[in-house]
Amino acid sequence: MEPLDDSIVPEHAREIKAEAAEFAREHIEPNAQEYFQSGEYPHEILEAGQEAGLVAQDIPEEWGGRGLDLPQLLAVTEEFYRADAGIALTLQLASFGCEITYEYGSDEQCEEYIRPVAEGDQLSGLAVSEPETGSDLAGMETTAEKDGDEWVIDGEKYWIGNGVEADWITLYAKTGDEDNRYGNHSMFIVPTDADGYDAEHIPEKMAMRASKQAHIEFDGCRIPEENLIGTEGAGFWMLAEFFNHGRVIVAGHGLGIAAAALEEAWAFTHDREEFGRTISEFQSVQHGLADMLLEFESARALTWRACEKVQSGENAGYWAAMAKTKATETAVDVTEQGMQFHGGRSILDERRIARAYRDARIPVIYEGANEIQRNLIYGQAP
Repeated sequence: MEPLDDSIVPEHAREIKAEAAEFAREHIEPNAQEYFQSGEYPHEILEAGQEAGLVAQDIPEEWGGRGLDLPQLLAVTEEFYRADAGIALTLQLASFGCEITYEYGSDEQCEEYIRPVAEGDQLSGLAVSEPETGSDLAGMETTAEKDGDEWVIDGEKYWIGNGVEADWITLYAKTGDEDNRYGNHSMFIVPTDADGYDAEHIPEKMAMRASKQAHIEFDGCRIPEENLIGTEGAGFWMLAEFFNHGRVIVAGHGLGIAAAALEEAWAFTHDREEFGRTISEFQSVQHGLADMLLEFESARALTWRACEKVQSGENAGYWAAMAKTKATETAVDVTEQGMQFHGGRSILDERRIARAYRDARIPVIYEGANEIQRNLIYGQAP
């Protein structure tokens, strides 16, 4: 059972996919259960990924990265998340939000903040979500007000990857007229050692436990005026473009988790015996496996088509939302079926299928809950 074959992957992305698969076999898979149970941050694996050139490498070559494009990043994502979603998320969050600076920021900002991330000397984060505002980008309440040659930030952010670990974060904050719903937010670079920045880890999660998220409070946090990224008031549109790419990658999260469930279910049903024969010989089990394959292959085909569409800018929001919704919900369905095949063994903590089942519940929520994705799909249908 090799669900992540490279026949659907563009030829230029196959080499990096092979690199990611080898890294995952050597560094992620053998440590997945240990980090899931301990909930510790996988510093050593992150450092290994940085040394292997598989972390923060979407960053352009001029700023120290490899300039990986969207298909290459998706190819890496499938392999990492097949091995373990929690560790994979940590590896990907190491440069989260950097794209906004290297796409819209100044050369000086890229030299000071982006290059150290590409070279493995710093970590970044992206702070958008808030405790009382889920997927409504235009409704975020954290403010940044101009005071002389500084911006003063007040508010709070929630579920922020690397909010504690990062050296700096990209912050989405309100800067303008309350009536200008889509033009009153901006993006900022905020060093995490700035006065008025206070972050703490969100405690125990049911899944993706090797990845750390934080609750951040800003209390009169001051940053220089030059830490504004791009144009004041353009934050909503910067994020909209950023999330189109991100949702294709989150579809890859779903595909990797679903691939892990498929592998586990296939191996278990072809090995487990009941009533004198392997359970894979029962027609109902064969039909269940067939359904898993149907859903997985459908989701993967849609995701790779969406990747091509988003890469070329063809109705990107529509295709990104389609891929994210289908692939993440497929992961939920496939892991649930895998749990059912495993029977009582499925609830044991050391079982990979149990970890995949928990992890699959998360991507349907982040990067915009799937209910929001359906709004986008309907609203942007060609």
